[in-house]
Amino acid sequence: MRIYKFGGASVKDANGVKNLASVLQKTGYNNTLIVISAMGKTTNALEAVIHNYFKNKSELPSAIQEVRKYHKDILLELFDAENHPVFGKINAFFDELHAFFKINKSPDYSFVYDQIIGFGELISTTIVSEYLNAIHLKNNWIDVREHIKTDSYFRRAKVDWDQTQQSIKENFKKDTLNITQGFLGSDSHNFTTTLGREGSDYTAAIFAYCLNAESVTIWKDVPGVLNADPRYFENTTLLNKISYREAIELAFYGASVIHPKTLQPLQRKEIPLFVKSFLNPEAAGTQIGKNVDLEPKIPCFIVKKNQALIALSSLDFSYIVEENISEIFSLLAKYKMKVNVIQNSAISFSVCIDNIYDNLDKLLHHLKAKFKVTCHENVALYTIRHYNPESIHQIEAHKKVLLKQLTQETTQVVTNTISPLK
Repeated sequence: MRIYKFGGASVKDANGVKNLASVLQKTGYNNTLIVISAMGKTTNALEAVIHNYFKNKSELPSAIQEVRKYHKDILLELFDAENHPVFGKINAFFDELHAFFKINKSPDYSFVYDQIIGFGELISTTIVSEYLNAIHLKNNWIDVREHIKTDSYFRRAKVDWDQTQQSIKENFKKDTLNITQGFLGSDSHNFTTTLGREGSDYTAAIFAYCLNAESVTIWKDVPGVLNADPRYFENTTLLNKISYREAIELAFYGASVIHPKTLQPLQRKEIPLFVKSFLNPEAAGTQIGKNVDLEPKIPCFIVKKNQALIALSSLDFSYIVEENISEIFSLLAKYKMKVNVIQNSAISFSVCIDNIYDNLDKLLHHLKAKFKVTCHENVALYTIRHYNPESIHQIEAHKKVLLKQLTQETTQVVTNTISPLK
């Protein structure tokens, strides 16, 4: 069993869907499961829909119509006639979307988010499945929510591995081409949950683990795993091979090509992961596996934007001790902050966080009751694996350094700005 994952960029338009079919024809598709993300920027468009539902209901119909038109234009390019059954299936999803908004009583943003955002994946996989059937690549469309079971931590759900493995083993047909959605699951009440942004990679790894797959391939618009994000760094280099351990380190620090949770289930069963280009499917790409050294061994750069750096100190110049640190982390957990860097001294404590759930003001209000607080918003966090003096200078040039931390293999630098690097 092979697992293929195609991201939104690979199916952003009709030509992308046709290219996906071409990749399958070149690489083979028997005993294969395809995990597909929402098309193009659909997730962002649906986030705008959700925002309008809560903040600007007069704009809600036009926001939904924008998503509908985008997908209809793709359908009209892929299928000869509007009487093809796929049009009815896609319309049914939008009817379901409208119905949810009419009957929903929950004010919980995260709950509503998960019920709406998954329509992107449901629609994209339906379009791809119907197109492949139309060109005689017969396949089986699967609703992933029937297989991946989670808790009810909406927007970042935790997988119930026992239930998930049981469902996949009992209901999954291996001897065919299967198509399913990335990113999604469902809780014990059958409400839709999501695994976190970019969670489609994780979906592929979950299925690979449960099916004892021979490999997972993530198809990207880049040649493989690069030593830096080409959107922010020039002269990037392809990493030919990476160990599980090194890849997990890169993912932990935020390397955008691999989801942080993807690698653990693959490592446990030593399932190799390949990252390849859907524009050049026969190229080798990057292999991630057991007992392989980083090749080539060069500095690897990671940047996270829109961070918040909070600096705390005691009001009376007393030490920041274990009791204080415990209280700080309890508050970070309470307000669902993703911690990326911590640094402390005798009377100060600094933490760089992702304000994913928009709870920063509430957190700061709570902290100010017991600490002197300084907060820098919209800062950039740079991480360098296998750094050297030149790579650190490259990061710090023409920026104000707010925090810097070095270990044997990794350095992290928080700066006031982000700019392209050569």
